[in-house]
Amino acid sequence: RTFGTKAFEKIYIMGLTERRLRLFMDAAEYIKEGMEKAALSEVTQENTARSMGSGSLDVYATPAMTALMEQAAAELAQEKLPEGWTSVGIALSIEHTSATPIGVLTRAVAKVTAVEGRKISYEIKAFDEAGEIGHGTHERFAVESEKFMAKAQSKATH
Repeated sequence: RTFGTKAFEKIYIMGLTERRLRLFMDAAEYIKEGMEKAALSEVTQENTARSMGSGSLDVYATPAMTALMEQAAAELAQEKLPEGWTSVGIALSIEHTSATPIGVLTRAVAKVTAVEGRKISYEIKAFDEAGEIGHGTHERFAVESEKFMAKAQSKATH
């Protein structure tokens, strides 16, 4: 099928490709099982259980560890997904197994365990300088940023 000009043909094909991406996006084209990403943080007064309201002690808060684990997974997806796409967290199950005091460095590692359509599954672990402090699983879903935000913003008008 011809469209008259090469420029029009290119625009038409690009439009089909973008439409196909929106309708049939498969994250496995971009993200592969076994990929890993790490995120680092230091335990400070601001991310202790006492300051975050998740406990009464000045040790690394479970919500802070959880956020670091999710950050590693989100950054991995963001680096690999195409322009205009991002990922959102849809499930998280963790165990916080060891306390970490103020001043100690922490590291979270997210490893892709499966990719099914737009759903990305991860094994997540957190460590401090002495060893593992937490582990679990996390799932994210690839979404088209603009479309997702439009749907979210529509809630503000109701």
